[in-house]
Amino acid sequence: MTTVEVTGSHVPAWRGGFGRLWSAAVVSRFGDALRTAALPLLAVSLTHRPLLIASVTACGYLPWIVFGLLGGAVADRVDQRRAMWRVDAVRGLLVAAFAVAVALGRASIPLLIALAFALTTLQTLFDNAATALLPALVDRSALGTANARLMTGQKIAGGLLGAPVVPALIVAGAAVPFAADAVTFLVAAALVASLRIPAPGGGAGPEGAASRGPRPAGSTLRGEIADGLRALWHDRALRGLCAATALCNIGMGALIATLVVLVTGWLHAGTAGYVAVTTAFTVGGLAGGVLHRRITDRLGPLRAVLLAGLVQTGALVVMGTVRSLTAVVAAMAAFGLMSMVWNVSTTTLMQQRAPTELLGRVSSAFRTLAAAGAPLGALLGGAVATAWGLNTPALLTAAFFVLSVLALIPAVKPDVPVVALEDDATTARVTG
Repeated sequence: MTTVEVTGSHVPAWRGGFGRLWSAAVVSRFGDALRTAALPLLAVSLTHRPLLIASVTACGYLPWIVFGLLGGAVADRVDQRRAMWRVDAVRGLLVAAFAVAVALGRASIPLLIALAFALTTLQTLFDNAATALLPALVDRSALGTANARLMTGQKIAGGLLGAPVVPALIVAGAAVPFAADAVTFLVAAALVASLRIPAPGGGAGPEGAASRGPRPAGSTLRGEIADGLRALWHDRALRGLCAATALCNIGMGALIATLVVLVTGWLHAGTAGYVAVTTAFTVGGLAGGVLHRRITDRLGPLRAVLLAGLVQTGALVVMGTVRSLTAVVAAMAAFGLMSMVWNVSTTTLMQQRAPTELLGRVSSAFRTLAAAGAPLGALLGGAVATAWGLNTPALLTAAFFVLSVLALIPAVKPDVPVVALEDDATTARVTG
């Protein structure tokens, strides 16, 4: 068993920067839930071809391959707070323009693809900046709890509050969910813009930015990206997690792209059934947020991820073989619980192990490599659903989760240091 002892508080303070960042994340996730739930329903109204519907999801992943590494390098160079609020402001304007197009009856599959590509391109900078910013707001020992609270708050806003109201909003007008999403982006941008990042010696840094040392003379974006890739490769635990997550995401691309047709087509459960399945995933995620620390304290973060992969594999098999809405809802709840354990553990390990000055680049390298197969998975899911049935993408996803568990096993070994050796900000002891 792996246990970690670190100095400092294990609970982040709500007052100040973390509270505002949490509020911004929750507000933005509420809007994201409206959009992500409405987009598949809009796509289904425009075409009944699974491959075309899956292409919307596939193009939503592509920017991570094209721009992901660049986004991480830029996140390590710029004022992360400023980058985040400006990105949210631009995303708000883009979604507002899309809402106008929907209201005017100009929505089309190509327009959905363009929106998905543009939003994810901006997300490559936003997500890497957010990952690098959090350690400047909370004590390192509180990162696990902080990540769990962030993700749990997002689950509440996105699943329990956001997704279930989408059918009612669509009744009011197909453009309404997208207009509401645009507003939440702008609110989140205002909250992030108000952040003041504490400087190492106390007080706030200039313009609210965390302190950064000057870049070495002659440093280039290409060289800085390579530094992040090397740091990820040389860390056994992060390398194993990245490989496992990459395999999972191929399957997840297939599952996410075809979930709406599995529920509405194979189960014949309609829009209400689709909302029930996505809500079950959210409820499971909330349970995972509550149970995450108990699981990781008992097993250690890496073994917790391994357990999550095993449970999720079983849930996927149920989803692809049991033609019952009740069974699929229960399977999605279990899947969501373990997804939260996986995500919180992975993000926290990355923030603890990566050198502070490389965190944006390590985060982008991890996310880019992990997401690289998702577009292929989305298209593969559409093709498999067309050829062999609407339930088969879930079984395909289960096969990839089995491979991910096998890839993770070598990383789950004793005596893995909790932080990089050059980082003396945290003291740690690891026991087998």
